[in-house]
Amino acid sequence: MKKRYAAERRFKAAGFTAVVFSVAVLAILLVTMTINGIGGFQRVTVKVPVNFGNVSLAVPEGMTQTGAIVRSLQDQGLPDLVEYSAQRELGEEAATYVNPDAWRLVAEAAVDDPAVLSGTRTFNLPVTNRMAAAYSGDGQADLQPLARSLAAEGKLTKSFDSGFLTRSDATDAQQVGIWAALKGSMLTMVVTLALAFPIGVLAALYLEEYAPRNRWTELIEVSINNLAAVPSIIFGLLGLAVFLAIFPHMRSAPLIGGMTLALMTMPVIVISGRNAIKAVPPSIRDGAMALGASPVQVVFHHVLPLALPGILTGTIIGMARALGETAPLLMIGMRAFVATPPDGFTDPATVLPVQIFLWSDEIDRGFVERTSAAIIVLLLFLLVMNGLAIYLRNRFEKKW
Repeated sequence: MKKRYAAERRFKAAGFTAVVFSVAVLAILLVTMTINGIGGFQRVTVKVPVNFGNVSLAVPEGMTQTGAIVRSLQDQGLPDLVEYSAQRELGEEAATYVNPDAWRLVAEAAVDDPAVLSGTRTFNLPVTNRMAAAYSGDGQADLQPLARSLAAEGKLTKSFDSGFLTRSDATDAQQVGIWAALKGSMLTMVVTLALAFPIGVLAALYLEEYAPRNRWTELIEVSINNLAAVPSIIFGLLGLAVFLAIFPHMRSAPLIGGMTLALMTMPVIVISGRNAIKAVPPSIRDGAMALGASPVQVVFHHVLPLALPGILTGTIIGMARALGETAPLLMIGMRAFVATPPDGFTDPATVLPVQIFLWSDEIDRGFVERTSAAIIVLLLFLLVMNGLAIYLRNRFEKKW
């Protein structure tokens, strides 16, 4: 008896240790990503007052498109005005470290409020990567005295960059954003769910409720189980060989990416769906049949609603795996440089995991922080998506 109790205590201790270790690893991951990602949500800017009183800049009447207004202001000389204002406020040497595309921030402000182009307005303009690195003390020893001098005067600061969530990809770490990748992930997940969920559920219903028990059915079941364990890059090769051959002009489109990920997600939904359907007590079916329900009514009015929470559990697992996949999407070309968010399911796009992969390969130190910030956004997106699925699962859960 003493040996048995001792073995039981060791087993409990081993289980508790495993749980503590798992929680510790998760905590280390979250803390590390948070610490590294805080800087990714910030941007180093310099305060520059711009006097519009001596120039005649205006938003053309009747023009509503943002791109057209920005180009019009560029033709009217807005970049030269911003450069002149930076030289007058900071000096010629410091003005060279103002980001060359900083004038676009002024133009976007004018698009939102044309009254900006009157009087004197102060803007927080982004600086170059070298000045940002000098401000952070990361190398650039020759620029650190200038950065400290500007910071002491209150002109150079580091603050929250709300544009990181609204801008798209860029070659400059101070100008990058994740909106294009985030929107691409949303569109891709919509296609994946719209294809994988209904097909997977219907396949599970047929195999469990209607399919005859013979060798063909067993072969299909074995094939589905094997597909659930196939490496994801194989599905990428399949998408490259089939979907892009059928739609050659939709390379890197969310439609192709969603179809590829749907193939990968579908076996997981079928397996979990069959288990959930099998778990419904036979008495539910017998009672419905006894009251005169047809076989189709039994399945869709009684069995499927009771099995839906279990099916949604498998869907959560499959969609979470699809959201974090990179290899199959790289195979179909979703690693393109996307400077504008996709407008639809057939426009060129990228996704968050691929965007993180591309940024992690950059040499610039600024992209390291941006990569961690993008990982945080990906985790939050995953939590929101899973939270919605869990809410729906609990909403439809029924007990008997």
